[in-house]
Amino acid sequence: MTAATNVVLPERVWTERAEEHRRRVESFLAAHSGAGQPHPVWDFLFTYYSLRPRQLLRWHPGYGTVLAGPRAREYSGRTGYVRTEAGVTVGSQYRAGRLETIGFIEALLSATAERTPQLNCFGLHEWAMVYRSDDVRHAAVPLRLGQDGTDAVVEAMPLRCSHYDAYRFFTAPAAPRNATRLTRATQLEREQPGCVHTNMDLYKWAYKLMPLLDSALLLDCLDLAAEARELDMRASPYDLRGFGLEPLRVEDPAGRAEYVRLQAEIGRRAVPLRAQLIDRCRALLAGAEGVAGAACGNSGAVG
Repeated sequence: MTAATNVVLPERVWTERAEEHRRRVESFLAAHSGAGQPHPVWDFLFTYYSLRPRQLLRWHPGYGTVLAGPRAREYSGRTGYVRTEAGVTVGSQYRAGRLETIGFIEALLSATAERTPQLNCFGLHEWAMVYRSDDVRHAAVPLRLGQDGTDAVVEAMPLRCSHYDAYRFFTAPAAPRNATRLTRATQLEREQPGCVHTNMDLYKWAYKLMPLLDSALLLDCLDLAAEARELDMRASPYDLRGFGLEPLRVEDPAGRAEYVRLQAEIGRRAVPLRAQLIDRCRALLAGAEGVAGAACGNSGAVG
């Protein structure tokens, strides 16, 4: 990605984009909430992932875009923004202070993108998180097969988790059963593009880049994260039929085959999003004053 000069957006243009963003977020929140009640599937998107709905509602144009007009004063004082003669924009000093994070994200995503997808874990990480344990993470939701049946599945099938942030929640008896001992230090060596959690985490890396990143790409990553979360929980040991999720029975051959099909589809959808995040990171690391797509508002949305 080549460097470009700042793009100045007239007030009419950027306020329309901000309003479109608000409508899109509100639609997402309406479809992925518990209507004020705890929800074992969708709450994860706002608890494990730390971006809160009020923060998600805030539109950001991305680094290299200047917001013109009187209403741009709304951004004055927000983290990262500075005033210029042309308007308000994310400042280069803020970018400079984030280079270490940007570099880590670029390195992790680039290493992940270069690997061949592995599609043989069958979503058993959630099973490993409750293996031989009385401490069930979603205590209000029953285990489909009960504790003994859940343990039997873990003992009958190999654990091949490659994602440290799933593995670290394995119970003590489950962790040694994994094909590989994972650590934070080896994360860069192990993450691979077939992993449902790795693809879900594109959303995390996107919001960690805010407000340097454009909000359209952030929401594209969130849409994919929601689909990945649904697959994750359908394949879990929990009985979520009361929440509208039909179990994907990975303890059976047909269920495993369907899991692999859906896992591969999420992986395919993640490819262009990961590539765009890598491009944004590289432009930021190069000191680019504009990021292609951020200025034009086209993030290559995935439907």
